[in-house]
Amino acid sequence: MLDYLIRRLLIGLLTLVLITFVVFALIRNMPGTPLTLTQAAGDPSRVMNKEDLARLEKIYGLDKPWPQAYLVWIGNLAQFDMGRSISRKEPVTELIAQRVGATLMLTITSLLLTYLLAIPLGLWSTIRAGTSAERTVSVVLYMLYSLPSFVAALFLQIVLAVKLGWLPLFGIVDTQTFDGLSTLEKAGDLFRHAILPVTCFTYGSLAYYARFVKANMEEVIRQDYIRTARAKGVSELRIVVHHAFRNTLIPLVTLIGLTLPSLLSGAIILELIFVWPGMGTLFFESIGERDYPTIMGLTLMFSLLTLAGQLLADVLYAVVDPRVTYQ
Repeated sequence: MLDYLIRRLLIGLLTLVLITFVVFALIRNMPGTPLTLTQAAGDPSRVMNKEDLARLEKIYGLDKPWPQAYLVWIGNLAQFDMGRSISRKEPVTELIAQRVGATLMLTITSLLLTYLLAIPLGLWSTIRAGTSAERTVSVVLYMLYSLPSFVAALFLQIVLAVKLGWLPLFGIVDTQTFDGLSTLEKAGDLFRHAILPVTCFTYGSLAYYARFVKANMEEVIRQDYIRTARAKGVSELRIVVHHAFRNTLIPLVTLIGLTLPSLLSGAIILELIFVWPGMGTLFFESIGERDYPTIMGLTLMFSLLTLAGQLLADVLYAVVDPRVTYQ
């Protein structure tokens, strides 16, 4: 196992270098720079002259060719320095730290709800397969899975926030009253603002995971050992939960590992719709501002999580299935 982990870590390191190299090349070759975009959005009568522009480019390292600038970025990263945001004038690590909590509030809640609801729903659908209740649930799940989350977000905002006024329209808190609330009232305000985003984050994954569990369960229950258990008089519930479900954990573990990057990347469109100050919004804003250090810091984080998720999934294979070995 140790040899396998070392080999995977080395391959992951090489992959990480290639990803960051390609992304760095792409963003440095996009039209415009942080300085020219700032100039274009400013007062035309206060345009910087060429000398001032060249001086700022030297300060921010924009005067170097992008391969040389990439090596400088790698050197700073080796010293645990992700650089300083050009547009926000703050260290990238601090910017990420400010946004990570808001995203985790949505994604972790959504992930827990998805698994807590999808697994029992998938098992129930397997036990009640062919019944009218199971078919009705399947149709509803298909409808939810086919409904784009941004469409659902806009619909819920119109109905629950605008027309009925039951929930806030956007934001993470009520900025006008939040500071004067008690601790319990602040938690309630956060909860009310998170209901709509969490719902939109969750329903699509819930539908997919429930159908995923059911599809794998239907394949497993056709195996010979399941027929043997039924012939011995084992109850259907015990067969599904104790015998069949354990063998569906391997593909489920794959999905768990691959969902790790989404814990921090969030959903850019949903965060923009709900004006949620998370990582997805920061990434979108940074691309529009050509904020190279922030883009690279977020890309590095998302890439690390993707590689770590894949490694975690491979390790969990050996945990859930004794037949899998990496010796």
